[in-house]
Amino acid sequence: MQEKQLRSIFLSDIHLGTRGCQAERLLDFLRYHESENLFLIGDIVDFWSMSRSIHWTRTQNTVVQKVLRRARKGTRVIFIPGNHDEALREYIGITFGDIQLENDWIHETADGRRFLLLHGDEYDQVTRHHRWVAVLGDVAYNALVRINGGLSRIRRRLGISGYWSLAGYAKRKVKTAVSFIFDFEDSVMHGARERGVDGVICGHIHWATIRESDDLTYVNCGDWVDSCTAIVEHLDGRLELIHWRGEHHAVTALPAPKAEQTASTTTQPEGLAS
Repeated sequence: MQEKQLRSIFLSDIHLGTRGCQAERLLDFLRYHESENLFLIGDIVDFWSMSRSIHWTRTQNTVVQKVLRRARKGTRVIFIPGNHDEALREYIGITFGDIQLENDWIHETADGRRFLLLHGDEYDQVTRHHRWVAVLGDVAYNALVRINGGLSRIRRRLGISGYWSLAGYAKRKVKTAVSFIFDFEDSVMHGARERGVDGVICGHIHWATIRESDDLTYVNCGDWVDSCTAIVEHLDGRLELIHWRGEHHAVTALPAPKAEQTASTTTQPEGLAS
Protein backbone atom coordinates (compact mmCIF):
# COMPACT_ATOMS: atom_id res chain seq x y z
CA MET A 1 0.00 0.00 0.00
CA GLN A 2 1.33 3.43 -0.94
CA GLU A 3 2.03 5.80 1.96
CA LYS A 4 -0.71 8.39 2.34
CA GLN A 5 0.03 12.03 3.14
CA LEU A 6 -2.51 13.66 5.43
CA ARG A 7 -2.87 17.02 7.11
CA SER A 8 -3.81 15.62 10.53
CA ILE A 9 -4.24 12.33 12.38
CA PHE A 10 -6.42 12.11 15.50
CA LEU A 11 -5.94 9.12 17.83
CA SER A 12 -7.43 8.34 21.22
CA ASP A 13 -7.71 5.48 23.70
CA ILE A 14 -4.64 3.50 22.69
CA HIS A 15 -4.20 2.18 26.26
CA LEU A 16 -0.50 1.41 26.07
CA GLY A 17 0.60 -0.81 28.94
CA THR A 18 -2.38 -3.16 28.71
CA ARG A 19 -2.86 -6.59 27.19
CA GLY A 20 -5.77 -5.32 25.10
CA CYS A 21 -3.75 -2.63 23.31
CA GLN A 22 -3.64 -3.34 19.55
CA ALA A 23 -0.16 -1.91 19.13
CA GLU A 24 0.66 -4.03 16.08
CA ARG A 25 -2.31 -2.65 14.14
CA LEU A 26 -1.59 0.89 15.26
CA LEU A 27 2.03 0.62 14.17
CA ASP A 28 0.86 -0.76 10.83
CA PHE A 29 -1.52 2.20 10.47
CA LEU A 30 1.19 4.74 11.29
CA ARG A 31 3.58 3.21 8.75
CA TYR A 32 1.15 4.01 5.95
CA HIS A 33 -0.06 7.43 7.09
CA GLU A 34 2.11 10.52 7.42
CA SER A 35 0.72 13.83 8.60
CA GLU A 36 1.61 17.42 9.41
CA ASN A 37 -0.22 17.18 12.74
CA LEU A 38 -0.68 14.29 15.15
CA PHE A 39 -3.22 14.75 17.94
CA LEU A 40 -3.22 12.24 20.80
CA ILE A 41 -6.60 12.73 22.47
CA GLY A 42 -6.34 10.95 25.80
CA ASP A 43 -5.91 7.52 27.35
CA ILE A 44 -2.77 6.96 25.32
CA VAL A 45 -1.02 5.31 28.27
CA ASP A 46 -3.26 3.41 30.71
CA PHE A 47 -1.94 4.22 34.18
CA TRP A 48 -5.19 2.86 35.70
CA SER A 49 -4.57 -0.66 34.42
CA MET A 50 -0.81 -0.44 34.95
CA SER A 51 -1.45 0.17 38.65
CA ARG A 52 -2.92 -3.37 38.73
CA SER A 53 -0.58 -5.08 36.25
CA ILE A 54 1.72 -3.94 33.44
CA HIS A 55 1.78 -5.50 29.99
CA TRP A 56 4.30 -3.53 27.93
CA THR A 57 5.43 -5.21 24.72
CA ARG A 58 8.24 -4.42 22.34
CA THR A 59 5.67 -3.29 19.77
CA GLN A 60 4.12 -0.85 22.23
CA ASN A 61 7.59 0.56 22.82
CA THR A 62 8.04 0.91 19.06
CA VAL A 63 4.78 2.90 18.85
CA VAL A 64 6.16 5.37 21.42
CA GLN A 65 9.46 5.62 19.55
CA LYS A 66 7.67 6.24 16.26
CA VAL A 67 5.63 9.10 17.74
CA LEU A 68 8.77 10.65 19.28
CA ARG A 69 10.60 10.30 15.95
CA ARG A 70 7.80 12.07 14.09
CA ALA A 71 7.87 14.91 16.61
CA ARG A 72 11.64 15.28 16.16
CA LYS A 73 11.26 15.37 12.37
CA GLY A 74 8.77 18.25 12.42
CA THR A 75 5.32 16.74 12.90
CA ARG A 76 3.36 18.85 15.37
CA VAL A 77 2.37 16.40 18.12
CA ILE A 78 -0.14 17.52 20.75
CA PHE A 79 -1.04 15.23 23.64
CA ILE A 80 -4.32 15.87 25.49
CA PRO A 81 -4.38 13.57 28.56
CA GLY A 82 -7.51 11.58 29.42
CA ASN A 83 -8.70 10.04 32.65
CA HIS A 84 -6.51 6.93 32.31
CA ASP A 85 -3.37 9.07 31.92
CA GLU A 86 -4.64 11.96 34.05
CA ALA A 87 -1.37 12.06 36.00
CA LEU A 88 0.06 13.91 33.00
CA ARG A 89 -2.42 16.75 33.51
CA GLU A 90 -0.05 18.10 36.17
CA TYR A 91 2.32 18.99 33.30
CA ILE A 92 -0.15 20.81 31.02
CA GLY A 93 1.61 23.50 29.01
CA ILE A 94 4.98 21.75 29.10
CA THR A 95 6.70 20.19 26.08
CA PHE A 96 8.34 16.78 26.45
CA GLY A 97 10.55 15.56 23.63
CA ASP A 98 8.85 17.94 21.16
CA ILE A 99 5.41 16.70 22.30
CA GLN A 100 3.16 19.45 23.64
CA LEU A 101 0.79 18.68 26.53
CA GLU A 102 -2.51 20.56 26.52
CA ASN A 103 -5.78 20.24 28.45
CA ASP A 104 -7.71 20.85 25.21
CA TRP A 105 -7.02 22.43 21.83
CA ILE A 106 -8.74 24.37 19.07
CA HIS A 107 -7.79 22.97 15.67
CA GLU A 108 -8.66 24.77 12.44
CA THR A 109 -9.06 22.46 9.47
CA ALA A 110 -7.79 23.33 6.00
CA ASP A 111 -11.32 24.37 4.97
CA GLY A 112 -11.58 26.85 7.85
CA ARG A 113 -13.69 24.92 10.39
CA ARG A 114 -12.75 25.18 14.07
CA PHE A 115 -12.85 22.00 16.16
CA LEU A 116 -12.53 21.65 19.92
CA LEU A 117 -10.25 18.75 20.76
CA LEU A 118 -10.64 17.14 24.19
CA HIS A 119 -10.71 13.63 25.64
CA GLY A 120 -14.25 13.95 26.96
CA ASP A 121 -14.11 12.38 30.43
CA GLU A 122 -15.14 15.71 31.94
CA TYR A 123 -18.56 15.11 30.36
CA ASP A 124 -18.88 11.61 31.82
CA GLN A 125 -20.78 11.84 35.09
CA VAL A 126 -19.72 8.34 36.17
CA THR A 127 -16.02 9.08 35.78
CA ARG A 128 -16.35 12.48 37.46
CA HIS A 129 -18.46 11.54 40.47
CA HIS A 130 -18.29 7.75 40.88
CA ARG A 131 -14.69 6.78 40.20
CA TRP A 132 -15.00 3.31 41.74
CA VAL A 133 -17.83 2.51 39.31
CA ALA A 134 -15.67 3.70 36.42
CA VAL A 135 -12.77 1.50 37.56
CA LEU A 136 -15.10 -1.49 37.89
CA GLY A 137 -16.43 -0.81 34.38
CA ASP A 138 -12.87 -0.64 33.09
CA VAL A 139 -12.08 -4.06 34.57
CA ALA A 140 -15.25 -5.53 33.04
CA TYR A 141 -14.48 -4.01 29.63
CA ASN A 142 -10.94 -5.41 29.67
CA ALA A 143 -12.38 -8.84 30.49
CA LEU A 144 -14.68 -8.62 27.44
CA VAL A 145 -11.71 -7.65 25.26
CA ARG A 146 -9.70 -10.67 26.47
CA ILE A 147 -12.64 -13.02 25.87
CA ASN A 148 -13.08 -11.48 22.42
CA GLY A 149 -9.45 -12.28 21.62
CA GLY A 150 -10.12 -15.96 22.28
CA LEU A 151 -13.31 -15.88 20.22
CA SER A 152 -11.42 -14.27 17.32
CA ARG A 153 -8.85 -17.09 17.33
CA ILE A 154 -11.64 -19.67 17.28
CA ARG A 155 -13.37 -17.85 14.39
CA ARG A 156 -10.12 -17.86 12.37
CA ARG A 157 -9.61 -21.58 12.95
CA LEU A 158 -13.17 -22.23 11.79
CA GLY A 159 -12.54 -20.16 8.68
CA ILE A 160 -15.08 -17.48 9.63
CA SER A 161 -14.07 -14.20 8.02
CA GLY A 162 -14.86 -10.68 9.16
CA TYR A 163 -14.41 -8.87 12.44
CA TRP A 164 -16.85 -9.25 15.32
CA SER A 165 -16.66 -7.52 18.67
CA LEU A 166 -18.14 -8.91 21.88
CA ALA A 167 -17.82 -5.51 23.58
CA GLY A 168 -19.56 -3.79 20.69
CA TYR A 169 -22.34 -6.38 20.67
CA ALA A 170 -22.91 -5.87 24.39
CA LYS A 171 -23.12 -2.11 23.95
CA ARG A 172 -25.64 -2.33 21.15
CA LYS A 173 -27.83 -4.71 23.16
CA VAL A 174 -27.62 -3.14 26.63
CA LYS A 175 -30.03 -0.20 26.74
CA THR A 176 -28.14 1.57 29.52
CA ALA A 177 -24.94 1.52 27.43
CA VAL A 178 -26.74 2.95 24.40
CA SER A 179 -28.34 5.63 26.60
CA PHE A 180 -24.94 6.49 28.07
CA ILE A 181 -23.43 6.97 24.62
CA PHE A 182 -26.15 9.35 23.47
CA ASP A 183 -26.10 11.28 26.77
CA PHE A 184 -22.33 11.65 26.49
CA GLU A 185 -22.53 12.88 22.90
CA ASP A 186 -25.21 15.41 23.76
CA SER A 187 -23.19 16.74 26.72
CA VAL A 188 -20.03 17.09 24.65
CA MET A 189 -21.92 18.88 21.88
CA HIS A 190 -23.47 21.27 24.41
CA GLY A 191 -19.99 22.11 25.68
CA ALA A 192 -18.71 22.66 22.14
CA ARG A 193 -21.63 24.94 21.34
CA GLU A 194 -20.76 27.08 24.38
CA ARG A 195 -17.19 27.40 23.09
CA GLY A 196 -18.42 28.76 19.77
CA VAL A 197 -16.71 26.17 17.57
CA ASP A 198 -17.89 24.29 14.49
CA GLY A 199 -17.46 20.87 16.03
CA VAL A 200 -15.72 18.64 18.55
CA ILE A 201 -13.26 15.77 18.23
CA CYS A 202 -13.01 13.55 21.30
CA GLY A 203 -12.53 10.00 22.54
CA HIS A 204 -13.20 8.32 25.90
CA ILE A 205 -16.21 6.11 25.11
CA HIS A 206 -14.56 3.89 22.44
CA TRP A 207 -17.41 4.53 20.00
CA ALA A 208 -16.10 5.99 16.75
CA THR A 209 -18.37 8.13 14.63
CA ILE A 210 -18.70 11.28 12.55
CA ARG A 211 -22.15 12.83 12.62
CA GLU A 212 -23.90 16.15 12.21
CA SER A 213 -26.11 17.59 14.95
CA ASP A 214 -27.84 20.80 13.96
CA ASP A 215 -25.02 23.21 13.19
CA LEU A 216 -22.20 21.18 14.78
CA THR A 217 -20.09 18.18 13.81
CA TYR A 218 -19.52 15.50 16.46
CA VAL A 219 -16.45 13.32 15.92
CA ASN A 220 -15.22 10.47 18.12
CA CYS A 221 -11.89 8.79 17.39
CA GLY A 222 -12.85 5.39 18.80
CA ASP A 223 -10.00 3.29 20.19
CA TRP A 224 -7.05 0.94 19.61
CA VAL A 225 -8.20 -1.78 21.98
CA ASP A 226 -11.24 -3.15 20.23
CA SER A 227 -12.30 -1.32 17.08
CA CYS A 228 -8.93 0.09 15.87
CA THR A 229 -10.20 3.38 14.46
CA ALA A 230 -8.72 6.79 13.73
CA ILE A 231 -9.91 10.12 12.42
CA VAL A 232 -7.85 11.76 9.69
CA GLU A 233 -7.97 15.16 8.04
CA HIS A 234 -7.15 15.24 4.35
CA LEU A 235 -5.22 18.09 2.77
CA ASP A 236 -8.50 19.76 1.75
CA GLY A 237 -9.87 19.69 5.31
CA ARG A 238 -12.22 16.75 4.79
CA LEU A 239 -12.50 14.45 7.84
CA GLU A 240 -12.58 10.68 7.45
CA LEU A 241 -13.13 7.83 9.88
CA ILE A 242 -10.77 4.93 9.22
CA HIS A 243 -11.33 1.40 10.51
CA TRP A 244 -7.92 -0.28 10.41
CA ARG A 245 -8.02 -4.05 10.12
CA GLY A 246 -4.29 -4.71 9.90
CA GLU A 247 -2.29 -6.56 7.29
CA HIS A 248 -1.96 -3.32 5.34
CA HIS A 249 -5.69 -3.18 4.71
CA ALA A 250 -8.00 -0.33 5.67
CA VAL A 251 -11.78 -0.29 5.58
CA THR A 252 -12.93 3.31 5.47
CA ALA A 253 -16.12 5.28 5.90
CA LEU A 254 -16.10 8.48 3.86
CA PRO A 255 -18.47 11.18 5.10
CA ALA A 256 -19.76 13.75 2.64
CA PRO A 257 -18.78 17.42 2.94
CA LYS A 258 -20.47 19.12 5.89
CA ALA A 259 -23.14 20.90 3.86
CA GLU A 260 -24.22 17.65 2.18
CA GLN A 261 -23.86 15.28 5.12
CA THR A 262 -26.83 13.22 6.28
CA ALA A 263 -27.46 10.75 9.09
CA SER A 264 -26.53 7.91 6.74
CA THR A 265 -22.84 8.87 6.96
CA THR A 266 -22.66 8.04 10.65
CA THR A 267 -20.71 4.88 11.39
CA GLN A 268 -20.65 3.07 14.70
CA PRO A 269 -17.92 0.48 15.20
CA GLU A 270 -17.45 -1.43 18.40
CA GLY A 271 -15.91 -0.52 21.76
CA LEU A 272 -16.61 1.33 25.02
CA ALA A 273 -14.62 2.04 28.13
CA SER A 274 -14.67 4.42 31.02
